Amino acid sequence: MIDVRPFNNLGHADHGWLNARHHFSFANYYDPARVHWGDLRVWNDDEIAAGAGFPPHPHADMEIITYVREGAITHQDSLGNKGRTVAGDVQVMSAGTGVRHAEYNQEPDLTKIFQIWILPREKGGAPAWGSKPFPKGDRSGRFVTLASGFAEDSEALPIRTDARVVGATLKQGETADYKLGKSRHAYLVPATGAVEINGVKVNTRDGAAISELETFTVTALEESEIVLVDAA
Repeated sequence: MIDVRPFNNLGHADHGWLNARHHFSFANYYDPARVHWGDLRVWNDDEIAAGAGFPPHPHADMEIITYVREGAITHQDSLGNKGRTVAGDVQVMSAGTGVRHAEYNQEPDLTKIFQIWILPREKGGAPAWGSKPFPKGDRSGRFVTLASGFAEDSEALPIRTDARVVGATLKQGETADYKLGKSRHAYLVPATGAVEINGVKVNTRDGAAISELETFTVTALEESEIVLVDAA
């Protein structure tokens, strides 16, 4: 099953400094048919104005992954962590028993991110944060795991959930296969470009909810940058 969710049909909130699209129910946007996809709970498509951002606020019992599409995001939290994550790179935060954090665009131009929340395999645990560069050239023509809760993905950022966040960059006409498994839930968004998944077209910033497929093939209709969550 491949269910395409067009960008223009997503939940929308424009706060001036933040222009957000919600793939799933979030804040004032509620759609009973789009509360979660397996353990994937939130996928927000955020555009943050220069010099603006999210002031300190708390989280607990959630795995929060930030994929930077353009610009950079600067992180600071109550654990003493500080870091700047730039376009194409990824940061993760395991909220665990509780943490306060702030995320700001300290750049001169607009910053664009995907913020992804995945339910943890169990509640509690000490909170943690990490960031890592993932050069787009290293994932040219193939899927690369960016964050993972599985021990075999030792090169990925660790998260505490039975899920993976993967990325790929495909040139026009290139294909990449992904092995999912019938009991898993995948959600794919082209950050740029347009693709077909087993012949179903998905445009820039559309979402595609995928299930009941052992394997699927992604074909780039134009040069594309792809982010995918594979969750229980």
